[in-house]
This record gives sequence, structure tokens and C-alpha cells, in this order.
Amino acid sequence: MNARVSTDAPPLGAAARTVWGKTDRRGTSPVGWLPLWRHLADTADVAGHLWDHWLGRAARHRIADELPAGEADARTLIVWLAGIHDIGKATPAFAYQAYNLAERMRDHGLGYQRDLIAADRRYAPHATAGHVLLADWLHEQDWADPHPYAVVVGGHHGVPPTDMGLRDVRVRPHLLGGDAWRPVQHELLTWMTHRSGAGDRFTAWRDVAVSQPVQALLTGLVIMADWIASNEEYFPYLLTGSDTDRLRTGWELVDLPVPWRPAAAPASVDELFTARFALPAGATPRPVQRTAADLAETMPTPGMMIVEAAMGEGKTEAALAAVEILARRTGASGCYLALPTRATSDAMFGRMLSWLRRLPDTQVGRGDRDVRLAHGKAALNPDYDDLRTTSLPSSIGEDAGGADIGVHRWLAGAKRTMLSSFVVGTVDQLLFAALRSKHLVLRHLGLAGKVVVIDEAHAYDVYMGRFLDRALQWLGAYGVPVVVLSATLPAHRRAELMKAYDDGRLGTPPPLTWRDRGTPRIDPYAPLRGDLRYPLVTVSTDKRGATAISCGDSGRGIDVTLRRLPDDLPALVDLLRDRLADGGCALVVRNTVARVQETAAALRTALGPDTPVSVAHSRFMAVDRAAKDRWLRDTFGPPGSSGDRPHRHVVVASQVAEQSLDIDFDLLVTDLAPVDLVLQRVGRLHRHPRADRPARLTEATCWITGADWSVEPPQPVSGSRRVYQPATLLRSAAVLLPYLDGEPVRLPRDIAPITQTAYGDTPVGPESWQPAMVDAEARQRDEIATKESKADSFRLAAVAEPGVPLIGWLSGGVGDADERVAQGHVRDTDAETLEVLLLVRTPEGLVLPPWIDGGGVRVPIASSPSFTLARSIARCTLPLPRAMTSADVIDGVIAEIEGRVDVRAWQDNPWLAGELVLDIDGEGHGRIGPFDLYYEPHEGLRVFRNE
Repeated sequence: MNARVSTDAPPLGAAARTVWGKTDRRGTSPVGWLPLWRHLADTADVAGHLWDHWLGRAARHRIADELPAGEADARTLIVWLAGIHDIGKATPAFAYQAYNLAERMRDHGLGYQRDLIAADRRYAPHATAGHVLLADWLHEQDWADPHPYAVVVGGHHGVPPTDMGLRDVRVRPHLLGGDAWRPVQHELLTWMTHRSGAGDRFTAWRDVAVSQPVQALLTGLVIMADWIASNEEYFPYLLTGSDTDRLRTGWELVDLPVPWRPAAAPASVDELFTARFALPAGATPRPVQRTAADLAETMPTPGMMIVEAAMGEGKTEAALAAVEILARRTGASGCYLALPTRATSDAMFGRMLSWLRRLPDTQVGRGDRDVRLAHGKAALNPDYDDLRTTSLPSSIGEDAGGADIGVHRWLAGAKRTMLSSFVVGTVDQLLFAALRSKHLVLRHLGLAGKVVVIDEAHAYDVYMGRFLDRALQWLGAYGVPVVVLSATLPAHRRAELMKAYDDGRLGTPPPLTWRDRGTPRIDPYAPLRGDLRYPLVTVSTDKRGATAISCGDSGRGIDVTLRRLPDDLPALVDLLRDRLADGGCALVVRNTVARVQETAAALRTALGPDTPVSVAHSRFMAVDRAAKDRWLRDTFGPPGSSGDRPHRHVVVASQVAEQSLDIDFDLLVTDLAPVDLVLQRVGRLHRHPRADRPARLTEATCWITGADWSVEPPQPVSGSRRVYQPATLLRSAAVLLPYLDGEPVRLPRDIAPITQTAYGDTPVGPESWQPAMVDAEARQRDEIATKESKADSFRLAAVAEPGVPLIGWLSGGVGDADERVAQGHVRDTDAETLEVLLLVRTPEGLVLPPWIDGGGVRVPIASSPSFTLARSIARCTLPLPRAMTSADVIDGVIAEIEGRVDVRAWQDNPWLAGELVLDIDGEGHGRIGPFDLYYEPHEGLRVFRNE
């Protein structure tokens, strides 16, 4: 037995030993079944090892802090709960499923009425039955409220029971077995209670009001232990062998990585940044980086840090430095880096790997650094795919100065996204922590031991923000340190984020009562709403509210001249022809893909071959989009890191060029957009010092178009009004108006006042604009209320008072939703998202697009492609435009695509199951219903509707 397990557990009787727990449905086991007691013992022992060797200090402390004897109690509790998690299998409702094994149990006095059980057994799934059995047994042990403990058993299949589900079991006692079965059930409970040592602690535990976060962590650990102990590779269906031998063999096979523990800190911030980020000789950390690192050493923990600084100021490096410092202080054993999009996540994954390679090995022993890229197309990232295909523990991706970096085989399984130590992914993965969905506790378990970094926080709309606020509340309740990054965060949003975190960290303030009338409640977040300093680092205090520290800028300021440009193509052509006469690189940002494509076509015709025009937008195949992003970084990146910068070039892009791409242009033209996004786009203008800018482009100038400036207020183009709220666009125009008519925008100095004014409550703009703006803002408030209500339909409830069980926690949620379905619930869109696999039809059949690496290979339809070919096909993912996925056409579009290419033979292929194939001819043409399609590798997908 495990050395920490009691050796005086009473032996089980013959009847209890006949209760079956698992059957070998594949017929590979010589025994054919596994007794319940054996599976319970395996699971209990695995849970002990998870506590001892896998769970980080932060998560352990979060559980231990609520128990009288701290970590000793916490370990005993998790072993006990794991050891009784399947007690609901000792019931007729479960035993009925294997007739021969159930009859064997009947021979030992465990009888049942077969027809009655068959009719009702659906009312007693074994997890819910186990909750009832445990709660009743603990009541007999004088526990006043056993449900916060019993719900761990009830929720070990991913969804806690509901009050109705528990009632359904109680009103059908025959499903539990009644008097004939109760002695065996109690015997198994008593046996494990003694075996785990929990019986000695019942008196101390019975009055502890365990919180919902701890209930969730305990449930997540029980699920992990159950899954590992249920794996026949690790714990075979054998009745021979000791508990110790089974545990040793099984644990060696799963071989989970040990928690990361940061090594001792360098002596100074300068040494830290030099060691971790390879600063150039003589360079020192920028002021915002130094401030963030200093505050990470002194801020309260748990706590949140919000870093606001201009584009290109090194916020990512500041966040990673803060991760290391906060992990050292709190015992966090990893981090999650949340980004707005797949593309930004892919870029951040490479930066995280560079950081990990520079982290020194821990002082307490060598350990693997298990990583995960968390989005639906992660395997298409070459860096991640290299680590994934040579995964831990069977082999190693690469060595990082004493610790191995890799993707752990077991942790990379479905539903285990957040359980790896170092994870990069889209913000959706964090928002899912606030979505009522099955196995949510595993996501919470993974997050609870990390430092969470939220990048580009300004990029999340009202609907996503609703989920983000609730996720932050739960992170605060778990004690997770959070670092938020933004260049253009509205002050009111800064206060909302801090309040959401505090509501979890300190508890939601009680509502006002009639006794409070006439006594105004002080708002501790009011100072945050009025603070216009910049750059700014804001951190939690010991109480509600925050402390904001202004830091100096890095001296990288720039004056940007803003000018209006009529929204007609001839005006754009004239501007580019004049300003690029001596050469130069211009970026034109449009708010819709359709405008990108229309603009690029017109510019090519008007400017001729001497001025190349390229496009960048989201409507490319995944493999082409990745190549496009690499080309942008290589061609227009910082001096010294890019390739041959062209003498003259125009890039017409959608919002993909807006953030997380280190690209530098000589001239910028942008559609009118929300002001924070305009400023993000300006961050791509004269981003780096260059001695070779053409004379006509030495002054940084941004031209604002995409609106009719001849009317008051200006009228944004229709495409922009579909993408952004009209009221937000009008306030953006209003706060930019003084700069369009006067002095240049001084960055970073003007970022805060411009952003905060645009998102403030005071009227802005000329008096003649006010009637239209008041009307637009009223419509916006109504739409925001509707979006918030829609988000709340699937949003997780707030953290309840300690002692409230998780019963009904996920009721009315999205169930066992896959990532695509879940994403549809945390992002607000009028149309479904639909992706297809783009293949080319030839006389010989379908082939991979010829222009990609390995292209032209024939693709089988009647059989599943090989692993290598399937992976290449998966790289051909293409998102369809909203016009093809709106509610009135999507069913017809899907039906026609399915009818064109029958890929049912692919449904067992892990890369291709559930995918749709869209075929085009060798010239790039296709047709689906009323839509004509044309795809070209440098231009992406164009769609025309013929009706």
C-alpha cells in the first residue's frame, strides 16, 4: 500500500468484493472485469500521487487553507473522496448493466427486480446515486451538511447533480437497493474511510463550510485520478499484485511532469531582463517593464496587475517577468497567456518558447516543462507540431538548459487543455471558464495553479467582456494572479476588470438594504475611472480598489499628423501616387474583407506594375494565412530582422494588421474605427527608427477615411456600421476631430486622454452632432443590454458563499460542447462560423492545392487518408464569409457542400472528422447555391452573390 495509507482498514466481506466496477468490453482482459474495491483503491492511490507529485503549491494551498490541519487534511480528503467516488456503482441501477456479474452479486445477497430496474435506472446515474449514498451516510455520522463534500462524488463525471436529479433518486429507493444493499455500501465507505485515514478527521471536517472553488478543485482532481486509474494501459484488469506495485507501474507509465518551481531571482531587474530576453548590449529595461517587475515583487497576492503602455513598449516581456516573480511568490506552477486570435496566439507561442528556453532549472530538482497551444488549429502551428509529435514523456521536443520542453501525451488529451503547465491560446479558452459546460472543473483546476496573462484587453467587446468579468471573479476566488495588458484600455473598463477580480478575491459586496438608504456607498474604483496618466501600471491593494503607478515613457514618442481623406478610390489613388513617388511602404486598413479586396483591385489597376499591391485578411486558408503573416513580419518588420524591404509597396489589410504584428510602414490610411483601434493601427506607422525613409514620408501621417466627412456628423460607410457600433464610431470621430483640424497626435502622451474621452460619459463633438449622437448612444445602450442578457443565458453563476454546494452549478448550460460550439456562446455574432477544407478538383479527382508545400497530391475520398496526408489536408482550413453563414442560407450551404463531396469515410480520422470539403476547379472557381467563389493564394477567397 501507499505509505500514507492506513494499514488497519477492515477486510472486505465476500459480498462487497463481488461488486463490479468495470468490465472489459473489448475482451482483452484475462479476467474480464475489475471489482469496484480494486478501482476505488487504484483511484485513491493515484489521487495521493497527484497531490504529492503533480499539483502545484498554489492549488494545494488553496484547498489546504480551508481545512483545520492544512495540507495534511487536504491530502487525506482528496484521497478519501477519490476512493469513494464510484460508490454509486454499488447499486442495482448500475449492476444491472452486466447481467452475469450482477447475478454473481445476487448470489451473495445483492438482489434486485430486473424489470423494475430496467424501467427506472436512467433516473440514477451512478455519480448522482453516489452523491445520495454518501450524503445519507455522512448524515448518520452527524454531519450537519454533507453536500459540499458529496457533490464531489456527484460531479465526478463532469456535471454536478441538480436538485431534481437528487430528488429523482430519493423517490425511487429501489434503484439504490434498499436494506439488502445498504450494508455493503456502508462497508465499502467504511473500508475506504479507514484506508485513507479520513475517519480520524470527520469530527474536524464536519463543520467546515467548504467553498465552491475548493469543491471544484477537489472534483477536478477526482476526475483526473479516475481517468488515470481507468486507463487499462496503466491499471490493467488484473486481480493479482499489490496496491503498491499497481500504483508504481501505473504512475511510471503516465509519467506526469512535476510542477514548475521558479529558480531564485536574479539580483536586479536589469539582470532579470538581460537573462530572460537577451537585451542588446548596453540596453536596459524600459520604464514600464521596470515598474511592472518592481510591483510584482510587492503587490498583494492574490492580486491583479493592469499594464497600460504604448504599442511596442515591451508589455509582453513585462508580463513574462511578472509571471516568474508572481509564481515564485505564490507557488503558481505555470501560466496561461490569452490572446485575441489564433494568429496572435501562434505568434505568442514562439515568444513563450524563447522565454522558457532561457528559464534556469529549478533549485529543487529537474523537471519537464510541458506546453500546450490552445486553439482549434494548434496542430497546424509548426513549432507546436514539432513538440506535439515528439511528446513527453515518450520522447522530448527539445532541451532547455536542464529541463525538457514538450507536449505531454496524457495532458494533451481532450478536455485537458488547461492542465499543462505553460499554455498559450485564444482568450476563448479563458472565457470558457465562465461558460456552463461539462467538465468545467478541469478547466478551473488547470487555471487555479497558474498566473494568467490577458493580452490586448481592449479587443474584447461587451458580450465577451461579460464572460471575461465572470472568469476574473472565479480567478480571484482561486487566488490566481492576473496580469492584463493593453495599449488603449478605457478607464471605465480598467475599473470593471479590477472590481470583477475583487468580487472573487474578497467576496461580492452585500446589496444595499432599506437601512442603507440615504448613506451613499463609497466607490473604491472611482479613482481608476478618472486616472488619465499614461503609461500606467495598476495593482490590487489589500482591500477593494487599486493603486495606480505612473511610469515614465521610454523616449520612443512620435508625433502623428492626422488628415481626412474622402472615401472614394480616386482620392486614395492620388494620395498614394503622390506620397510614394520616391518610394515607400504604405498600409491601408479597411474594416471589412470586401473593402480590402475592392480597394486592392482598384489600386492595382490605377497604380500599375511599379507599385505592387498585396492584401492581408482573415479569408485565407490556414496554411496561406500563416505564410502571409510570416511574409508581413519578414518584409515590414524592424530594421535588421526583416528581409529586403521593398522600394515601394502597398499592403491593403483588414483588422489582422491591427495588433500583435511587429510591422512598420511609412504611411497609413485607415477606415474610421473605434478610437482605441485607430490608435492600435497608428502603432504600425513609423514603429521603428529608420534612416532610409523617403523624404515625402519622414513625417508620420495617418489619413482617416471610411466616412463621408462632408456631412455633420460624418457618416461611416455601411460596412463599418455592421462591424462596429455607430455610436462608438461617432465618438471616435468626435475625439479625433481636433487633431484632424490642428495639432498632431503626440504618442504615447495623448493615448490616454483620447481613449478615455471617447469612452467617457460626457458629450463630445460639435453641437450640431449632438442629436444624432444622442440617438445612436440610446440605441447602443439597448443593444448592450440585449447582449448582456444573451451572454447571461449561458454564463456561470457568481461565486457563492462558503458552504453552498455546487449542486445545479451547470444547469441549463451548453452540455458537452466541442470548442466550435462553445466559442459560439462566448463570442457574439449574427452568423454561425463555418470552416471548410479547400481542395482542388482535377480530372483524376481531388488534390491538395498545388501551390502549397506538398501540393498536388491526390486525396482519397472513399477511404481515410494517411496521417501525414490528413495533416496536410487539415492545413487547408478556410473560413467562409458571413454572407454564406447567415441564418437564411447556412442550412442550404451546408447541405450542398455535403452533397458535393461525401467524406463519411473520414469520420474516424482525428484530423478530419466532422469537416466539410469545398472543392474548386484548377482556376480557383467554385459555386455553392447562389454564391460564386474564387480563391487565389495571394488574394484569398472572394465571394459574389448572384441573386
